[in-house]
Amino acid sequence: MNLNLSFFYLVVTLILQFSANAQKAQIMIVGSDHLTQLYKSDMPNTDVLLAKQQEQMKGFTQLLIPYQPDLIMVEVLPGEQPRLDSLYTLYRHDKLKLDQLEDGRSEVYQLAFRLAKQLGLSKVHGVNAPGGTSQAILDNGDNISLYKDEGIALRKTVLAQVKLLQEGSLSIINYLRFINQPQTYNKVHHLRYITPARVRNGTFKNPDAMVDTAFINPSYIGAELISVFKNRDYKVYSNIVTTQLRTKAKRALLLIGAAHIGSLQSIFRDDTDYKLVDTTTYLGK
Repeated sequence: MNLNLSFFYLVVTLILQFSANAQKAQIMIVGSDHLTQLYKSDMPNTDVLLAKQQEQMKGFTQLLIPYQPDLIMVEVLPGEQPRLDSLYTLYRHDKLKLDQLEDGRSEVYQLAFRLAKQLGLSKVHGVNAPGGTSQAILDNGDNISLYKDEGIALRKTVLAQVKLLQEGSLSIINYLRFINQPQTYNKVHHLRYITPARVRNGTFKNPDAMVDTAFINPSYIGAELISVFKNRDYKVYSNIVTTQLRTKAKRALLLIGAAHIGSLQSIFRDDTDYKLVDTTTYLGK
């Protein structure tokens, strides 16, 4: 094959690859702490309803504006969509009093609603799925110390940042940036989806109704926990992709609890119909 023909094939290949990527829907997964749970009544720096922290909420959403998503999805069950629609309609018309809502500090309203309104979107979509459980139900078995020690180390890392936030030494914007750093959410992912597989021959401690104990194999107790978490993530993934197909969105944004970031990213990396957008491109490192 001569050089001119080789160059021609290279150019055609690059064009086809570029065309394929251009047709892919983009998805950016933004993690958040659950701001309602973060709030402590005696620690005003955790109260996103206060004027100072409202500026922080505005600042964080401004970082996401350049992405220009045409679909915003949140950790709300699809069955609650009518309520979500009603609240967002009120919010768009400046008639929603968040300080009068029991969950008014939620990231759904403080971040997703705010961003959607600024972008002129008519709807915020709920894509959560039932399932999941507490990591604490994995309490015994061979190699359990590996799991427990890793959990303690991760909690220390996160709580150190939470303490800085509570004291006012760390802004909420930078706290949310911290959550969205790969070195943060990859540690969470490793604890939830990797390390438990090393735990064998145990039993769950006080499992809730989301865990079907009739099908749990004690020999693989850690892997069984991973499967509970992953099962929910695949359902969330299904809700995301069917919502994108229905809306024909080109640039989707998902706002979800930080524990789901690594898992959902791994799923979307394997889905060739989507291009996964690096959150740090917009939030910084």
